[in-house]
Amino acid sequence: MKSIEELIEIMRALRDPKSGCPWDLEQNFQSLIPYTLEEAYEVADAIERNNLDDIKNELGDLLFQIVFYSQLATEQQAFDFDDVAQAISDKLTRRHPHVFADVKISNVEEQTKEWEKLKQQERQAKAGSDISILSHLDDVSRTLPSLMRAEKLQKRAAREGFDWPDIKGVMAKVYEELDEVQQELDDSIQDKARLEDEIGDLFFSCINLSRHAGVDAEQSLRKANLKFERRFRALENIANSQNLQINKMTTDELEDLWREVKEQE
Repeated sequence: MKSIEELIEIMRALRDPKSGCPWDLEQNFQSLIPYTLEEAYEVADAIERNNLDDIKNELGDLLFQIVFYSQLATEQQAFDFDDVAQAISDKLTRRHPHVFADVKISNVEEQTKEWEKLKQQERQAKAGSDISILSHLDDVSRTLPSLMRAEKLQKRAAREGFDWPDIKGVMAKVYEELDEVQQELDDSIQDKARLEDEIGDLFFSCINLSRHAGVDAEQSLRKANLKFERRFRALENIANSQNLQINKMTTDELEDLWREVKEQE
């Protein structure tokens, strides 16, 4: 706890109106959002690289974001870091009655159902007497990456029975949405708004497919990005070794290089 207290004191000093850091003094809740998201992604990157030293450092950067928000709230007399820590402690205790109370849970699936039941009770308590405003999609943050948010929305709906019975129906829906995209592209006069809408439906269906297949959509796309980056860099190296310029090569020539890269893997 000594190190936490030291970090909180450093944060107070950075926000001191007279002697603090000009950049830190300019920040507010809204301005910190992109930095918080960036730090979270850097934690994920360090974990994917399995670099424990970097994980430690990136987690520290992410923790600093929480301390920063807490300091801003302290200045507004809203809450402080202790309140944040207490709130999550209370929530974890409340949501794990099988650990901290006498509730018996036999497996992971049963635990997940109980977890969702408790979260729904919390949503009902937050809504108060006006249950008309309550939805099973409540508190799925709109600031989540779109892939992650789509998956969460689908899971919430699926728990209420709004879902395909098996993956065959999902696959059929993907093909249907792909056909609708093709129809928009084949139109003599393209409507950009309609095309955007249809491509969005196609993405949503693909995420549904990954969910039914038991694959995390966000993680699979991150891996696809890394794979593409690795292969394209290899393609650049081959092109350079042969004194070729990628932007002057034909599609067939590029396809041949791409196949060569894949074969080397």
